[in-house]
Amino acid sequence: MITESRPPTLASRALSWLGPTPLSRRKALWGLALIAPNTLGLFFFFGIPVLMAFSTSLQEWNAIKPPRFIGLDNFERMISDDRFAQALTNTLKLIGLTVPLEVLLALGVAVLLNLPLRGRNVLRTAYFLPVVTSTVAASVVWTSILQPRYGIVSRMLEPVGLGETKWLVEPGLVLIPIAAVAIWQRLGFDMIIFLAGLQSIPAELYEAAVIDGAGRWGRFRHVTLPMLSPTTFLVVVLAIINSFQIFDQVYVMTLRTVPGGVGGSATTLTYYLYRRAFTHSEFGYASAIALVLFALILFVTVFQLTIQRYWVYYEAEEG
Repeated sequence: MITESRPPTLASRALSWLGPTPLSRRKALWGLALIAPNTLGLFFFFGIPVLMAFSTSLQEWNAIKPPRFIGLDNFERMISDDRFAQALTNTLKLIGLTVPLEVLLALGVAVLLNLPLRGRNVLRTAYFLPVVTSTVAASVVWTSILQPRYGIVSRMLEPVGLGETKWLVEPGLVLIPIAAVAIWQRLGFDMIIFLAGLQSIPAELYEAAVIDGAGRWGRFRHVTLPMLSPTTFLVVVLAIINSFQIFDQVYVMTLRTVPGGVGGSATTLTYYLYRRAFTHSEFGYASAIALVLFALILFVTVFQLTIQRYWVYYEAEEG
């Protein structure tokens, strides 16, 4: 007796996609159920706002009058907007100041605190404390420290004639303290990541290097750095993303003098976005700036993912 075969239904196709056996399908369903809360949260709190920002960027809207569709005019406006160009330049300068110093200092501190030193756990905690400190509170404290006449930094630099330097007023200097506070706050986080990477390096590699006659610098150069390259890659990516989004330090540290720095010398993309939206009520233009910032971060991240194969070493798994 010949039975007529029926085409597979949508449900059967979905089940076959989950796995060939009932057990594998059950495991796949459990996995989907476990990641569903985070996936839905990412969609509602990230995906939908991005779509709304894209829609708003094509409109002229001040939150009072009804939005008016203007197409790509907001993006065309950015091309001739000198303030936007200055904010982009300042952001790139901050990245150039913070990322190299942040990565190098975090690596140095991690290597030092990975040694069998007395009280190293206390030191690790001390370095990590700024990470859990409020950025606003830290910026207020550092503003007082950098006060031209009575700040601690001014008193320390007074013997060399820099005692009354106006760090937060001078256009050529204002980015330096902002970068310093950003580095101070993120150093402990990067240090923890580097410590995890250092402690995952097999001791056998160092023993083999010693047998081959490698000194301390040789072991660091030929063992530590290559084996730590995936961790370094992660730290660099996170540091660049965070530097693109610096806002609190700029807002708080320049609020007592000139918001955004004299002549916009401390205005970053995030701060300029904030000013356009909540000071000038140009929500369409601010949304366009936000999308450009998102595109820049995405481009830089994808570029780093592309070139990582030239300098990141991943240890091959044993078969």
